[in-house]
Amino acid sequence: MARKCFFSFHYVPDCVRASQVRQIGTIEGNPPARDNDWETVVGGGDAAIKKWIAGQMEGKTCAIVLIGGNTANRKWINHEIVQAWDRGLGIVGIRIHGLKNFDGNTASQGGNPFDHVTHGTSQKKLSSIVKCYTPSGSDSKERYAWISKNLEAAVEEAIAIRKAN
Repeated sequence: MARKCFFSFHYVPDCVRASQVRQIGTIEGNPPARDNDWETVVGGGDAAIKKWIAGQMEGKTCAIVLIGGNTANRKWINHEIVQAWDRGLGIVGIRIHGLKNFDGNTASQGGNPFDHVTHGTSQKKLSSIVKCYTPSGSDSKERYAWISKNLEAAVEEAIAIRKAN
């Protein structure tokens, strides 16, 4: 049975790359918000966005942060990471900058988003606990194949790491 996971990513530049990962099929994810629904959520301000995120995390066991060139230290990415940790979800980062978008372009590698969140008890950067993977491969197809092959194991490992911390 596929794990139920919450996907976190910077929408505008990475929605196509994130969609590729979400369609792999080994992980059951939160359904993407339709444009009209998202406009309604955003129109309600920060409180409505926080409520929407909380609802999307309900019943999930892991948060998968899909990391593109500009994902690190974004307000809502940081919020999602903190909320996932506080809810006891496993958290794992998968770099997706090497996957092609609709125009056939890849992006530059961005920073580690877990460097911008501290672990409450130890006050260490969360990056010292949470794993962030950079898929191997020389092109988009090889990197996609790496993600497809390793995503399920990365999620299971993230859940184990969270249980231990």
